[in-house]
Amino acid sequence: MSHPAHVVRLGRAPYRDVWALQQELQDGLIAAKRAAPPESPPHTVLVVEHDPVITLGKSGDAANVVTPEAELARRGVEVVRVDRGGDVTVHGPGQVVVYPVLDLDRLETPEGAPLRDLHRYLRELEEAVIRTCADGGVAAGRVAGRTGVWVGPDDRPERKVCAMGVRCSRWVTMHGLALNVTTDLALFDLVVPCGIADRAVTSLAAEGARLADPAAVTDRLLTHLADRLGLDLEEAGGVDTERAAPAGV
Repeated sequence: MSHPAHVVRLGRAPYRDVWALQQELQDGLIAAKRAAPPESPPHTVLVVEHDPVITLGKSGDAANVVTPEAELARRGVEVVRVDRGGDVTVHGPGQVVVYPVLDLDRLETPEGAPLRDLHRYLRELEEAVIRTCADGGVAAGRVAGRTGVWVGPDDRPERKVCAMGVRCSRWVTMHGLALNVTTDLALFDLVVPCGIADRAVTSLAAEGARLADPAAVTDRLLTHLADRLGLDLEEAGGVDTERAAPAGV
């Protein structure tokens, strides 16, 4: 069974603005669950690209931001401490960032397994990215004990192509994944990505993917997310946060 979900493509947008939007959408879905009788508004999937910004998860180590504050300020790169899991990462142009705001109580995998399980939810996000990479001719997979999607090992050690971090309240999710497509990988020199010092970061373009256009990658990724999360996606032009549903459909 597929559940309605609206896709909102935000284009290039400031990180803090999109974070606030996610919080409002999450609050709306939680309020709908608490209504009497409970309501079931559509889920929302936000797609966005950010200007360079460093985000640090709630348990992240600030020491993993290895660039002096003065240099970050000179380059216009803000450091934002956020409420997701995970350590430090960088967002920037050429990266496909997807923030699913979903009520996991209402979702299940294609095999019928409930998604009211954060570990399973993260594995399904990973699976959607792995299949997207395969569409572009890049063999990607998981590394035991390390969330996200990796390329290799081959003639080089594993390198991370997609970082993930989520927050869940009352089984309603926010935050999500950042897939490097044509991202300037030099941005990751500003930090110790995900707090992992012994592995590198890569992008689909750097791996020679035949599918390395961010818009095309987004379309493939959304298709796989819909399949793995049981979503019936519909494009929307904006969001009505009071109804936890997109406006201007």
